Amino acid sequence: MTSKQQRVVVIGGGLAGLRLAARLGGGVRVLGEEPHVPYNRVLLAEVLAGRYAPEVTALPAPGPALRRGVRAVRIDRAEQVVHCDDGTVEPYGTLVLATGSNPVLPPLRGLFEPEGRELPHGVHAFRTMDDCVALSAAVRPGVRAVVIGGGLLGVSAARALAERGAQVVLAQQAERLMERQLDAEASALLHSHLTSMGIEIHTECRVRGLATTPTAPPAGHRRVTGVELADGYRLDADLVVLACGVRPRIGLAQAAGLDVRTGVIVDDRLRTSDPRIHAVGDCAEHAGRVYGLAGPALEQADALAGVLLGTGPGITAGSGSGYTGTRALTRLTLTAGGDRPLDLAAFGETTPLPGDDVVRLTDATRRTYRKVVVRGDRLVGGVLLGELSSVGALARGWEDDCSLDTATDVYHLLTDDGGS
Repeated sequence: MTSKQQRVVVIGGGLAGLRLAARLGGGVRVLGEEPHVPYNRVLLAEVLAGRYAPEVTALPAPGPALRRGVRAVRIDRAEQVVHCDDGTVEPYGTLVLATGSNPVLPPLRGLFEPEGRELPHGVHAFRTMDDCVALSAAVRPGVRAVVIGGGLLGVSAARALAERGAQVVLAQQAERLMERQLDAEASALLHSHLTSMGIEIHTECRVRGLATTPTAPPAGHRRVTGVELADGYRLDADLVVLACGVRPRIGLAQAAGLDVRTGVIVDDRLRTSDPRIHAVGDCAEHAGRVYGLAGPALEQADALAGVLLGTGPGITAGSGSGYTGTRALTRLTLTAGGDRPLDLAAFGETTPLPGDDVVRLTDATRRTYRKVVVRGDRLVGGVLLGELSSVGALARGWEDDCSLDTATDVYHLLTDDGGS
């Protein structure tokens, strides 16, 4: 092989891209758009809360494989090269897209000026270290902050701002918080816990626009003063956090003519429609699913390393499959000053289908809630709040798709000993 044929180029210096580079060893070039030392995005809420300094989130040093502050702008599939914004060209034999995702900026009135793309002062996305640092610098005790979005990201941001002493309002369009992960009972407990932190919560609440006012010179700058709801109610705001979800970054792949839907479509070997190009992480769509979580991104990176090296389970070079999907578990810890933290975990299908069996254990005094959904003799999902001592055993039973002999097995898994 020529050096070009052997060369692996990874576009994206986040968790997935760097994990893949570490697994592959030498001969890899990683193009990282952000100028920062690579960091663990999962810990951004802890940085915002003031619990961690930004440097604590740093990922292991990738060495000379990483080019920081370089953005890929075009893929030339015919020439097998990547054009970068600094004028350089990176040739590849295998190209891996680990481009991640962008925050969703909702179509709110007043968010942008006509023909402009600059957010008003005080309005922040919450996706990158730059977002986190800018938001952290703007927070002070008593500041009025409105978080738009009550999913995992919005709940994390609201909790962090409240810990910094902000007066926080959480606006959620759906009927309950974290509706994708939690059932109604668990969401109600989460609602109660956040309220105990002083967070004001509005569900089934559609935000219509932002109220802004001109700032001092230079002309054209605006500062947010409030959030306007569809029912005409206005929430005063010094800060607004847009936590409305993320969208896979597929523009580069789309411009290169690769097959895309929500994400960049990949097969079990994480190949795109061009067999020389693969995709992993938030930008990849496998079997109709885009995960958008750290766990699946790392699993995909490991699987692709096995494919490229010919060392994965059941893989020989040039044949076999490397990735069959991830059973993703969501975990979050919420604190309330000196109060006992509230831990939560959710996995699989938390809403039962007709014919499913549901087992619940609730302790209002200890603020614990545990629920599992069983279909036939298989554990298909669960939600736990409070004590998570049993989450390991439950997750293993779910991930391994083990059969449950009796209802006693389920009860045993739900108890504090975790089935041990």
